[in-house]
Amino acid sequence: MRCFPRCAAALSTAALLVLPACRESQTVTYAGPYGDLVGKFVPKIEKATGLAFKQAPKVEKRSPDEVRTFLEKQFTDNVPPLELDGATRAYKLLGLLPDSLDLRKFMLRLLNEQVIGYYDPATKVLYVVNDTSSGRAALVEVTLAHELVHTLQDQYLPLDSIQKQRDDNDRQTAAQSVMEGQATYEQMSSMLGGDMAVRMPGGWDRVRDMIRENQTAMPVFNSAPMLLQETLLFPYLSGAEFVRRFKEARAGQPPWKPLPASTEQVLHIAKYLANEMPVQVTLPTLLSGTKVYENNLGEFETRLFLFEALQDLGTAARSAEGWAGDRYVVASLPAGPAITWVTVWDTPVDAGEFRDAAQRAAQRRLGVPGTGAGEVRRFEGKGRVVEIAAMTVQGRPTVIWTDVPAGSGTKLIDPAKVQLTQK
Repeated sequence: MRCFPRCAAALSTAALLVLPACRESQTVTYAGPYGDLVGKFVPKIEKATGLAFKQAPKVEKRSPDEVRTFLEKQFTDNVPPLELDGATRAYKLLGLLPDSLDLRKFMLRLLNEQVIGYYDPATKVLYVVNDTSSGRAALVEVTLAHELVHTLQDQYLPLDSIQKQRDDNDRQTAAQSVMEGQATYEQMSSMLGGDMAVRMPGGWDRVRDMIRENQTAMPVFNSAPMLLQETLLFPYLSGAEFVRRFKEARAGQPPWKPLPASTEQVLHIAKYLANEMPVQVTLPTLLSGTKVYENNLGEFETRLFLFEALQDLGTAARSAEGWAGDRYVVASLPAGPAITWVTVWDTPVDAGEFRDAAQRAAQRRLGVPGTGAGEVRRFEGKGRVVEIAAMTVQGRPTVIWTDVPAGSGTKLIDPAKVQLTQK
């Protein structure tokens, strides 16, 4: 699930308070707030990334109230109300968000808890919250280092246009992961005076643990549904892991030429390096009901869907691996909201593993065993009907999950009219 603006400027940095910052390199003087810190980090970031700043970074302070106003505007601009409402319905239908959650209100609370500084591509300014409350002021140094990487990125590719992509949640999450992953990895490396994975005691696994541990101390984050926690962490943790492995494979190159096309490529860098592209799924017109919203999940959120229901990380990861593409559509039926979700897989074995896990997920959610034989299983309980159908679409193994109100028909689309194209 997309999160705007970059909603955890403190996320990847707070854990580094326990680490010694390297202060040996030459400092260049910059005008404006925190000029000494900017001057200290600019040459380190340039060395770590292999890229030079084309223009000097511009830093300004903002009050907490000004930041709150900015966050609310950015959230509304980047996630319009209709899009947010549609995505919320989809995630609730898939069991990833509680029915009672007001997502907009919660996300704004979460953003205000997380953000200490941010780079705004529209104004080309790095803003730091002028907040001296306990614990917040101490994070300014590490936040500056992180956001300076974003400042540098924006001088080489348009961050603003990446943020405003629509209709491909998975691709946008992948792009965000590289941006945040590079900022996280190089920020840490610059503060440690070299390659972070080598210099950090315990290596990269310890870094991941520290970031997760730090987040549990933030009460709003700690109360968030699993979907929000994991999609917030993913760009920083899996994104930084992607950058670490990319630097090993393609030293001296930026990790965004090109940007990964899916979270599958972020999770499995070999697929990125081999240019293994996802399948684009185009859904036909609904046979019944009114279309409310459509988008995709990708491998990462498919994994979250399975984990939420099964509470088994190993099964969720294995059953989501082999993902090749997906697309869902939310429909409004006379009896209530419905969703149909088309997933495409690399092999019949991959499709079968996902189908089996999805059937267990449906049984747990509705509390009833499935009925039916062969390629279609039906689960009916708690006022809902879930139907899971396995089939072949254009030669590709496909599994379709449909969830409708009890008494409604489950054929929302004609599978024969689903179109698959290689991106």
